[in-house]
Amino acid sequence: MPNVDTDQIMPARFMRRPRDERYVAYGFHDLRFTPEGATRPDFILNQPPFNQAGILVASRNFGVGSSREAAVYALLAMGYRAVVAESFGDIFFSNALKNGLLPVKLPESTVNALRGAVAAAPGATITVDLQRQILTAPDGAEHGFTVPPFARDCLLRGLDEIGLTLTLADDIAAYESSRPPLAAG
Repeated sequence: MPNVDTDQIMPARFMRRPRDERYVAYGFHDLRFTPEGATRPDFILNQPPFNQAGILVASRNFGVGSSREAAVYALLAMGYRAVVAESFGDIFFSNALKNGLLPVKLPESTVNALRGAVAAAPGATITVDLQRQILTAPDGAEHGFTVPPFARDCLLRGLDEIGLTLTLADDIAAYESSRPPLAAG
């Protein structure tokens, strides 16, 4: 499905709730559940083995719309570690990288082939090697992708920007202690 926006990924009415384990139920909520709250058995992400996947094979313009970091949080809570698509909303792409979700851009023909492969053989394995920046399809074909170097390093180290800053806490403290105190007004 192309043009999946952040409101489809994380409906606005859940935005005021704190980030916690309930986010797993908010991801794609209106597609996964009826208005009464029953699970929609026809929605593919509710069906085994797709409901246990760690890689979401999406379509073009995934994550378009508003700048909802909560959309990324919901995908992470659902167990996704990577999303593969032809293109992403710019803000979603940035939010994903900053929050530990790998957005993998591949050509449309490759993404279509991946979707076809997992539809034809549910449970087929797709692997992503961030170190080598290679996605391996179920048939063994390897597809290269690129991630900005800073984001790649943070993802490989499991750090967000605050976590990265905290790795430098001793250096920051040493620098601050070497500077003269600020004069009061």
